[in-house]
Formats: sequence, structure tokens, C-alpha cells
Amino acid sequence: MDNKREETAQSGPAFDAKLIEPYIIKDPQALAINAAKALENLGKAASSWLAPRERGEIVDPVAEPVSELIKTMSKLAEYWMSDPKRTLEAQTHLLNAVFGIWARSLTRLSTSPDTPVDDPLPKDKRFADEDWQRNPFFDFLRQTYLVLSDWADKMVIDAEGLDEHTRHKAAFYVRQITAALSPANFVATNPQLYRETVASSGANLVKGMQMLAEDIAAGKGELRIRQTDTSKFAVGENMAITPGKVIAQSDICEVIQYEPATATVLKRPLLICPPWINKFYILDLNPQKSFIKWCVEQGHTVFVISWVNPDERHANKDWESYIREGIDFALDTIEKATGEKKVNAIGYCVGGTLLAAALALHAQEKDSRIASATLFTTQVDFTYAGDLKVFVDEEQLKGVEDRMRETGYLDGSKMASAFSMLRASELIWPYFVNNYLKGQDPMPFDLLYWNSDSTRMAAANHSFYLRNCYLNNTLSQGKMQLAGKTLSLKKVKIPIYNLATREDHIAPAKSVYIGSALFGGPVEFVVTGSGHIAGVVNPPDKKKYQYWTHGKAGGSYEDWLASAEETAGSWWPHWQAWIEKLDHKQVPARKPGGDALNAIADAPGRNVLERV
Repeated sequence: MDNKREETAQSGPAFDAKLIEPYIIKDPQALAINAAKALENLGKAASSWLAPRERGEIVDPVAEPVSELIKTMSKLAEYWMSDPKRTLEAQTHLLNAVFGIWARSLTRLSTSPDTPVDDPLPKDKRFADEDWQRNPFFDFLRQTYLVLSDWADKMVIDAEGLDEHTRHKAAFYVRQITAALSPANFVATNPQLYRETVASSGANLVKGMQMLAEDIAAGKGELRIRQTDTSKFAVGENMAITPGKVIAQSDICEVIQYEPATATVLKRPLLICPPWINKFYILDLNPQKSFIKWCVEQGHTVFVISWVNPDERHANKDWESYIREGIDFALDTIEKATGEKKVNAIGYCVGGTLLAAALALHAQEKDSRIASATLFTTQVDFTYAGDLKVFVDEEQLKGVEDRMRETGYLDGSKMASAFSMLRASELIWPYFVNNYLKGQDPMPFDLLYWNSDSTRMAAANHSFYLRNCYLNNTLSQGKMQLAGKTLSLKKVKIPIYNLATREDHIAPAKSVYIGSALFGGPVEFVVTGSGHIAGVVNPPDKKKYQYWTHGKAGGSYEDWLASAEETAGSWWPHWQAWIEKLDHKQVPARKPGGDALNAIADAPGRNVLERV
């Protein structure tokens, strides 16, 4: 009888020694010493954050985002609290979910830890550690968090009487709050973090707080979470190394021409207009991933616009400036270097939006030098522009413009933070946990190095972009004013290759698709797998993802995708075939600059080397 009691006690799920043992503090003295060291490093981090603010070098408009959040969430709360019946409905929904957690927790406590228990909650990679379900305490935290997050989302979805912009902001802010409050983000509520802290007696926190202090100091008072080991990369040495020359420069850009890799090349040169929000070498990360290098190897004479990293001198450079001194300047340069008056052009993201506006302007000016245009993840209609629209309304935009007026530009970290917030659970909090709580250095990753290499935005340029695209959507409506003309995309009759990526958070595929119908000429709409970067930078030899083509034109994006033909692998060869079908004439390979222009510098040039 006693043996049976002992056997039952040993197998009792709530007190299983295997569950408890990793969480027992083995060296309290070492933990206390390391906790003191961690607090000392945290103090250094606080000093690095405070010092530039005390000196007046940084003025945080903290009230603006906080007041925007409070104002939006107040409208949501007002809906649910203004009617007792609705309040009861919301409370009942939450209580039912909590009772479900309680019932599942009781079941877990009454069975062996290895006994499967029905778990209706969604899978979440933040809770991959087995103790999130095996350990009753952490399992309860996980369930409570997921249920509360789902309830908060439902409160936004079911709220009536909110205008769409307010609802969009409420949904976005709720996601930011729930992402930040995940139990995976705290030592005491994350089983893996807790075990590592106990095992190392808090040494992970000492290293993590040291890294926090370093990152704030490196950001000169701003926290710039390191996402990769930046010491492993250098632009021009192991990134952006496709051979070429800078052959011309204006106030806002350099024009790079790349060395040929084939004996003959396509007669039409290729001009790439990248976004100025990021640097162009996303298309030339390394020889294995370089779209630029691949194009050279396919027989293109490749020219790239490398935008200046603007400062106060460029405050008044607007979209017309970027067209005249960027795209048109590059077209003039190509004609001087090659003698060609017809080019194929590529625009990426906002570089594509600028290119589309330039095409509409050219159509009115009878400028036909661009014979075809390829748009990568480009929006020309911003009706369904995604979560970035949360940051753009008249009140918020006025605040941005007031700040830009003081400096002449928007600091690149502001846009980088906005992009990261679109996927906070992937781009912010995992690195916060890994760096500052685990105390681990991030792995070297070229894409994340490029992502951290942010650029500033000239005030006039950025204000025009936000107002005309995100706020008023003038380009799609035929109302955008440039160079004294009203632009219409219907007057753009040249062939367009319009590429969207299926999981894009910046230029949603549906938004890109809608823009296809606005052009006046033939449009080849293509959707590729993955997101805004990986879907575009997808070399054929990697054999990754897939792409969809030949969907039935017209109707909804969902209907188009359902009828489209899926092809495994990279879309690059499909685009090359499209280009060659337009004009496959060949000429002898051209050296950078030809006989008319001398090289100013080796690629990738000087603009791209300036780090913010």
C-alpha cells in the first residue's frame, strides 16, 4: 500500500521533479552578484539614453504616438462601454474563454504531463519550447495570453460605428500591444529564458544589458536593436561587388554602369530605379543573390540610380526633382554612354511609384525614351496599402512635416522603425529576447545588414509622397500635379511587367494588382511567393518559392490568383523571356561610359557608403 502511494506521488503531474528541477536556483550568491552587474549595465543604458536628451540633441515627441494610441483606443472602449448590453457581451465572451482555460488547466493537473490534452488554441512559434505546454504554469500563461489576444482582436473587429481609418489604427495598436506583452518577452514568464538564467546564474542578463547599453550608445540615444553581426559585412568588399563604374552624378544621385559579362548585349539598356528609402544594393547583396549580376550575365547593359543620402541641403528636393535629376538625368547619361534612345526600366517599391509618375509625365511631354517598365512590389493605387496607412492622417502628417521642417529631412530610423512594427513579432521582439535577455550575439545575415543600413528622406520629397500617395491617393485618381501638369496613368501605353509578392506587408499584392488596371497599355501581372524582399531577390539556382502568371484579367485579386498558373522556382527567367520578346536585338558589349563619359569612381560609388 505504501509502495503504491509512493509510486503515485512520484508520477503526480503537478510535482514531477523533471518539470521543476531546471527551474531551481542552484547558486543564489552568483545570481545575486550577476543581478547587480546587470543592473549596473542597465544604468549605463539609461545614461546613454538620457544624455543626448539632457543636452537637447534629441527631442522626443513622445506625446504624439502615445496620444494617438490613447485617442484611438478610447474610441474603441467608448463603443463597448456606452451600452451595458454590449459591455456584458464583451465580458461574457472573455469569461467563457477564461473558463475554457481553467477547465483545460484542471485537466492537465489531473493527468500525466505526457498525456495529450486537447488544445484548441492556434500554434505560435513563439511558444515552441515544449515546457509551454508540458509545464502547467507556463501552459496557463500561454493559454491566457492567446485567449486575451484573440479577445482584444475580436473587440476591434466587432466594434461598430468606427470609421475605417480608426478601426485600422485600433487593430494595429492592439497587435503592437499584444506583441509587446507576450509572456515570451520576459524572463520570469518564458521557460527557456528562465532555465537559461538559472543555469548561467544570470550571466545572460549581464551580457544582455551590456549589449543594450552598446546599442543605445551606437544609436546616439536611440535604441537600434542589432539584428545581425555587422562586423562581418562591408559594402564594396563582400556586398555590392558586381564590377562597374560611376559614370555620372547629380545633386541627388550617382549613375552606375556595370561591366559587361557577355560578348554581345541586348540593344536596349536596362535602367534600375531603386527606392530612396533603402539603398540599391538589396539588388546586389552578394554574387549568389545579385539580381544586377544576373541581369549582366543575361546580356543586359545595366545602369542603376544610387540615390544620395539627403541632409539639410536637399530639403526642397521634391518628386519633380527626383524625376528630373534622377530618372531623366540617368536617361540622358545612358544616351551619352551608349547612343541609345530607348531603354527598359525597372522601379522597385517607391522607386517604382516614382517611375510610374515619371512615365505619366513623359507621356504628356512626348518623351518616349522608356520603352518598357518593370515594377517590383510597386503601388500606384494606395486604397489597400496595408498597415503603413496607420501612420498617415492629416494630424499625424502635420507632426511629421513640422519635425522635417526643423532638419530638412526625416531620419532613416523613423521609417526603419515603422517597417519593423509591421511585423513586430518577427522583426522586433525575437531580437529583443535573443540580444538583451539571452545575451546572445545575432548571427551574420546580409539581408538584415542591408535592412539596418537606413537612409534619410528629403523633407519635400517625403511630404509629397505621404500626401499624394498614402493620404490622398492622387496618382490613381488622375489628380497628381507635377511640373504644372496633371498626371494620368491611362496615357502610359508602354508594356508593363507588374510584380507583386504574395506575403508583402509593405506593398500588399492586392494593392499592386488593383494598380495594374490603371495603365493604358498591356500589363503582365505576376505574383511571386514570399515577401517584399525575398520574393524579389530569388535567384533561379536557389529553386525557392514559386510564381503565378496568366490569371484572368479583371475582377478581384483573389479570383485572379485562383485562376493563375503556378510555376515552381524563380520568376527571373520569366521576366527575361518577357524582355527579350519585346526586343531581342543584340549589339557588341559596351564598356562603362563608352567614349563620351569617364569613370568617376568604382561601383558601388560613394553615396551608398554613407551610413546614418
